[in-house]
Amino acid sequence: MKLAGKVAIVTGASRGIGRAIARSLAREGADVAVNFVEHKNSAEDVARCIRESGRRAFAIRADVRDYKQVKEMIERVTSEWGTIDILVNNAGIVRDRTISKMTHDEWYDVLAVDLTGIFNCTRAVIGKMIEQGSGRIVNIASIVGMYGNFGQVNYAAAKAGVMGFTKALAREVASKGITVNAVAPGFIETGMLEGIPEEYKKKILARIPMGKFGKPEDVAEVVTFLVSSKSTYATGQVFCVDGGFY
Repeated sequence: MKLAGKVAIVTGASRGIGRAIARSLAREGADVAVNFVEHKNSAEDVARCIRESGRRAFAIRADVRDYKQVKEMIERVTSEWGTIDILVNNAGIVRDRTISKMTHDEWYDVLAVDLTGIFNCTRAVIGKMIEQGSGRIVNIASIVGMYGNFGQVNYAAAKAGVMGFTKALAREVASKGITVNAVAPGFIETGMLEGIPEEYKKKILARIPMGKFGKPEDVAEVVTFLVSSKSTYATGQVFCVDGGFY
């Protein structure tokens, strides 16, 4: 168990990719704080499954847009478990609409959760990681931040920002024993994909060389590798999990 004795926080871990990441980290021995903002029952279920596997876990509510709430979450984790070794910034939302119809609220909401939320969580844990001389941070980006996507200027801008944030932070903390990487999923079978019209799904599928959509577990495996590898030489990188999409 490569992560035995390690403490992890996964934001947006009640469903989809976040749920898969939390459970994957636990299978490698990590204790996991399961963050959520709306889906309490689902988050509690994730934590229960982790505890049944023999690891420590609890669900904790915090809106990543609110630094005060984030800081209180970090303080609870460190007070109960003593440290934070791994931060996976996964929380994200979409508010899809063409720019001519997009409201300012739809723009700001996505930027607040998908980008500012990563800043808030990272800022709250980075001091502890610097103090202990080690840490692993993985930010969940998206291939939409690389290629763009119709009706997603807000989401694409936020995810491109996540990749820039990752590269800049990696330079800041590389000498402190902390690695910072991003994982950019392609089209993964989650609630977000379910909202795409079937006709458009077929067009997307035709552009994926593997001929299938990804599963949350595909992303979780890459995240787990990045935080469990003994190598500290890979940092500031964006790892695509997209079935060869282009």
